[in-house]
Amino acid sequence: MNGDIRVRFAPSPTGYLHVGSLRTALYNYLYARKVGGKFILRIEDTDRTRFVEGSVENLLKTLKNIGLEYDEGPEKEGEYGPYFQSERTELYKKYADELINKGVAYHCFCTKEKLDKMRKEQIANKEDPKYDGSCRKLTESEVQEKIKKGESYVIRLKIPLEGEITFYDLLREKVTFPWNMVDDQVLMKSDGYPTYHLANVVDDHLMKITHVIRGEEWLSSVPKHLYLYRVFNWKPPKMLHLPLLLNPDKSKLSKRQGDVAVEDFLNKGYLPETLINFVALLGWHPKGDRELFTLTELVKEFSLKRINKAGAVFDIEKLNWMNAHYIRHLKLDYIINRSRTYFEQAGLDISDDKKYKKIITFARERVSHLDDIIRQSMMFFGDLEFSEEDKRLFSQKTSQKIFLYWIRELNNKNEWSDEEINNLVKKSSEELEIKGKDFYFPLRLALFGSSHGPDISIIIGILGKDTAVSRLKNCINPE
Repeated sequence: MNGDIRVRFAPSPTGYLHVGSLRTALYNYLYARKVGGKFILRIEDTDRTRFVEGSVENLLKTLKNIGLEYDEGPEKEGEYGPYFQSERTELYKKYADELINKGVAYHCFCTKEKLDKMRKEQIANKEDPKYDGSCRKLTESEVQEKIKKGESYVIRLKIPLEGEITFYDLLREKVTFPWNMVDDQVLMKSDGYPTYHLANVVDDHLMKITHVIRGEEWLSSVPKHLYLYRVFNWKPPKMLHLPLLLNPDKSKLSKRQGDVAVEDFLNKGYLPETLINFVALLGWHPKGDRELFTLTELVKEFSLKRINKAGAVFDIEKLNWMNAHYIRHLKLDYIINRSRTYFEQAGLDISDDKKYKKIITFARERVSHLDDIIRQSMMFFGDLEFSEEDKRLFSQKTSQKIFLYWIRELNNKNEWSDEEINNLVKKSSEELEIKGKDFYFPLRLALFGSSHGPDISIIIGILGKDTAVSRLKNCINPE
């Protein structure tokens, strides 16, 4: 049975992939992999007014970069394609006509102006805005006459006027809606394209989708969808509506409140491993207190029964903590390769592989996202700039003694190990009789550009002897 389970992720190409959409995709993916089912990608591109050029390509690229492989969809055609709804319009028209013939849908000729006026009046009267059903009363001859005149129309679903509908949600269990709260949904728009509601029901049926896992915002649409299944005499899939993603102030996480696109996070240097791990925990909890999981481990742990009903807070501090962990603990070569882009964009020369590796080894311990790795690495490139206060420190006799001593000692050999540098630190401090911050502050500042920072051995190990000597010479008798 489990091998027959089919789930789908069905985004609209209206921009970048939102983190909420990533969570929907991830939970569908995890469930399919857990039970040995199929994960289908379907592009719901029938709203041409909101279509954004290039967004499909961006979506496919982002899913690939994040590591979610689908079994059927664009570029992976299966037996239930095509997987772009814009290529399936004849199917939707056929089923819309069937609903008309069954008397459960009707032509609506109301203009946008009339609908806007209707909505304003309802809001003024403190009523829920919905279509008043005036075109339900049109006779067949009146409908044909209007069509003959070339009047624009949509096709609406004829929702029952009385009673209620009760359905079972895998997360919320029994849910009941009175029919008078449900609008006569538009199924086919005047441009000949279907709305989401008709297209998603038709496609879920034809693509044999067994489980619909999607956001809570679609819960109020379920009565319309189940009514369509009923009038088509089709078996509906099982449904689960995920909790909302929230800002820390408990408002809904939205595009208007900052960067919430997956691509934005990737560009800022959040790792795919982090995003998958972090997003998985936004509404789902594993057994025990463990928080760090690979994608493979998430598949093993995942269960629909452990999804929460309550909204999940998107905690950027926790995301940063988790990303810092992955940057520090994933293989060094992986972090080295993922960091290259940021150095190239900053115009920094990383052709010396040995030096670059040492820089990443140092910097990855100090950042929470990779675009910050440049700030932790700039001091190892080019010339340092010093303030007047820095120069006053350099001009002190004790500072000049330190610089001259270190220039002489470092020039005695070409290669220095960390242990040898540490021994030189101890030896020079004792021989010069300069200790504590009087010793470390000027030396570290001259080499690193800051009086606070890593051990002298780490700085010189990254700079190399020649650059270290050059920087110390630049601080001799500063003007």
